[in-house]
Amino acid sequence: MIDELIREQEPLVSVEDISVRFGNHRVLRDISLKIPAGQTLVLIGESGCGKTVLMKSIIGLVKPWQGRVLFDKKEMGELNERQISQLRLRFGFVFQNAALFDSMTVGQNVAFPLRQQGDYTQAEIREEVLSRLSEVGLPDTSVGKKPAELSGGMRKRVGLARALIMKPEIIMYDEPTTGLDPIMSDVINELILRTRRRNAVTSIVVTHDMNTARKVADRIVMLYPLARLQPGESQIIFDGTPEDLDNVRDRRVRQFVNGEAGERLMELRAASSARG
Repeated sequence: MIDELIREQEPLVSVEDISVRFGNHRVLRDISLKIPAGQTLVLIGESGCGKTVLMKSIIGLVKPWQGRVLFDKKEMGELNERQISQLRLRFGFVFQNAALFDSMTVGQNVAFPLRQQGDYTQAEIREEVLSRLSEVGLPDTSVGKKPAELSGGMRKRVGLARALIMKPEIIMYDEPTTGLDPIMSDVINELILRTRRRNAVTSIVVTHDMNTARKVADRIVMLYPLARLQPGESQIIFDGTPEDLDNVRDRRVRQFVNGEAGERLMELRAASSARG
C-alpha cells in the first residue's frame, strides 16, 4: 500500500530525455526517469555505464547537452548558481570514500554544513552533531577523533551523519559499501533503511553490490554502456523491483546480477586477438 501511494505521487525528480557527453564521448543517451518522493532508487550497471554521471546530472553538477532535469518542478538548467546552491541544501551526499576532511575531527566534519550556514550557536551545533552520530550508531567519544583513527565502516557512518545534519529531503549514496567487509556492508544497508524510515527521505543509491541493491531498493534501474548497445536501443535495460530481478529474461541483466563473466571474457579475448 505504501509503495502504491509513493508511485501515485507527483515525482520529486523528473529526468526527461537527457543526453550527456564529454567532448566526443557520449555517456548518457535519452534517459528518462521519474522518482517519487519517498522512493529508494538503486542504480546498477557495470563501470562506465553512466550511473554516477546520471546522479551528478540530477543535482546540477553535470549539465546535459540535451533534455532537462526537474527537481520539485524546478528545471535545473534554468537556475543560476545561487539558486542551485540553495536547492542543494535539500540534498545530502554520502560519497564513495566518505570524503571526510582529514585535518578535522569527526565532530568538525559532521558540523561542517551547519557552520557553512552560520545560523547556529555552538550549543545547537553540538546537540545536532551528537544526535546525528547517535543516529548512525557512533558514540559521543568519537567526536574528537580524526578520520585516520577510524575504520572504513566508521568513516562511512560519519559521512552519513554529515549528510543527515541538514535534514535533507533526498540523499544520494555513491557506492556506500565499497571496500567494506560483508558484516559492515550490511550495517550500512541497515542504516540506509533506518534513515528512510526515520526521516521519510527519497534516496538514490549507486552501487555494484547486489546485496545492497536487493536489500535497500524499492526500485532498481540498470544502465548499459552506450558502446555496447545497438543503434536506437534504450540505455535502461531494466527498471523494476528487486523481486522482478528473479524473473528477468534479459541475459545482460542476469549476467550482471549473477556475476557471470564468461561472455565478457570471450569478448575481451576477441578484442585482444583483433588488436594483435
